[in-house]
Amino acid sequence: METPNLPPLREVIDQYGIRAHKSLGQHFLLDLNLTRRIASAAGDLTNEHVIEVGAGPGGLTRALMESNAESIMAIERDKRCVMALQELSEASSGRLKVIQADALTTDLAKIQPKPSRIVSNLPYNIGTELLIKWLKQADQYIGFTLMFQREVAERITANPGSKSYGRLSVISQWLTKSKLDFHIPSTAFVPKPKVMSSVVNMEVRKEPIYPANQQYLEMITRLAFGQRRKMLRRSLESIGGRELLAKAGIKETSRAEDLNILEYCKLANLVESDYD
Repeated sequence: METPNLPPLREVIDQYGIRAHKSLGQHFLLDLNLTRRIASAAGDLTNEHVIEVGAGPGGLTRALMESNAESIMAIERDKRCVMALQELSEASSGRLKVIQADALTTDLAKIQPKPSRIVSNLPYNIGTELLIKWLKQADQYIGFTLMFQREVAERITANPGSKSYGRLSVISQWLTKSKLDFHIPSTAFVPKPKVMSSVVNMEVRKEPIYPANQQYLEMITRLAFGQRRKMLRRSLESIGGRELLAKAGIKETSRAEDLNILEYCKLANLVESDYD
C-alpha cells in the first residue's frame, strides 16, 4: 500500500532524542531496503493483522505499512519511540495502532484481531524468552517472522546431530515450519552490535508435527539438553532412564542431540502415560 511522505528515520531519531539503551537491547535498523526485505519474508499479509514488538523509531513499521496487512499493532516500551511512532499512526489512516507496553508481560494474543502474525526485529536480550512465550500459544498465531542474533536463529532451525540442536529446535520445529531466511551484518545497525543477526520465518502448523503433550515435551527436552554431554540413560534417570528409553526403542547410549522430534514425542507420551 502507498504510504505518505515521511521524514528520514535519522531525523526522527534526532527529533525525539532516541539513543539506543543497552538495558533495552536496542539496536536500530535504519536501512529501509533491509526492513522491506524482512516484511517481504513474512509473505503476502493480505487480511492479516500484524503485531510488531520492539518497533523502535519505526524502520520496520514503515515497511509493514507499505504491505497489504489489514492492520499493524506496534508494541514498544520506550516512551521516546512511542512518541515517534504516534506520528506514523496519525499518517496511517487507522491501520497502525501504537501501544506502550512490555511484551514480556503482555498477552498479545488477546489484544490483536485474528488472524494475526508477529513480525519483529526482537531485542537481543529477550528474543528467546519472547519466542518461548509465544510458542506456548502457537495456535493463536498463523506465523512469526523474527530477527534474532544469528546463534539463536541457528538453534531454532538446527537439525539433529548438530551443535546448535537443542530444546528450542525441538519445540520450534514441532509447532512450526521454521526456515532461516537471510543474515543481516552488524554494520547495518545503529549502534553496531557485536553479533550478526538473522531472520527466521516460522509458519505455525495446523497440528504439531507429531502428537504430544507440550508440558511433557518441554520437561523431557529440559532434562535431556540440560545435561547434553551425558548419555540419556543418565540425564533422564529421574523419569525412568534405561527403562523409558527401552520402551521407546531408543539406545540408552544416545545423547540429547541424537534424537529427532518424533523420538522426543514418543518419550513425552510414555512419561505422560506413566503419570496418568
